Amino acid sequence: MDAATLEMVLTAYDETVQDALSAGRNDVTAHTEGLVAAAMLLAAVTGVEDGAARAEVEALDPRKRLAA
Repeated sequence: MDAATLEMVLTAYDETVQDALSAGRNDVTAHTEGLVAAAMLLAAVTGVEDGAARAEVEALDPRKRLAA
C-alpha cells in the first residue's frame, strides 16, 4: 500500500472512531466501525475484495499506528 492510500485508510478509521465515540458508542463498537469504514475505503480505492481489504486493514492495526 502506498503512503497516500495508507494515510486515507488511517484517516477513515480515525474519523469513524471519533464519530462513533461522540455518538456514545463504546470503544469496541467504535473500533469495529472504524475497521469497516477503513476497509470500505481501501476496497473502493484499490478494487480488492471486501474480505481482503478488511484483512489488510486489520493487519495494519490502525489503533496502534494512530496511538504512536
